[in-house]
Amino acid sequence: MTIPPRLRVAAYVLRRTPGGPELLVFDHVDFPEAGTQVPAGGMEPGETPTQAAVREVAEETGLTGVEAVTELGVSEWPHPVTGRARRTTYVQLQVTGRTAGDWTHRVAGDGEDGGLRFACRFVPLPLAGRLADHQDEFLDRIDPAWLASAGS
Repeated sequence: MTIPPRLRVAAYVLRRTPGGPELLVFDHVDFPEAGTQVPAGGMEPGETPTQAAVREVAEETGLTGVEAVTELGVSEWPHPVTGRARRTTYVQLQVTGRTAGDWTHRVAGDGEDGGLRFACRFVPLPLAGRLADHQDEFLDRIDPAWLASAGS
């Protein structure tokens, strides 16, 4: 019997600045070896990928002023530690209000991320380096027109 893949989302949260587009990323304060990541996590029963992406952004970063732009693609990479099959839908979101440039957020609740602290920040695109766990694999699918309008 084959175990179905865990359904997940990864969120590319973008904001427009006079200097160009920026992407929301974070580092685990207590586990820096996890690398720089974007908000991501499992989908709950009945959620669409867009709904899950908005929820994961709020849970992992505290940022609630976002709206979905589009789904960019689906990847299938096993979990880097457990090897469990995962199917991740990448969703592009945009910031709808003002945000800080960087902040630290503690995840509330008693879920698997509960109590974790994330050092959040916006970084310019294109990225200077790679994201952990192949999370940068769909950045090239962001609509060039959206990126161009971010600098205007």
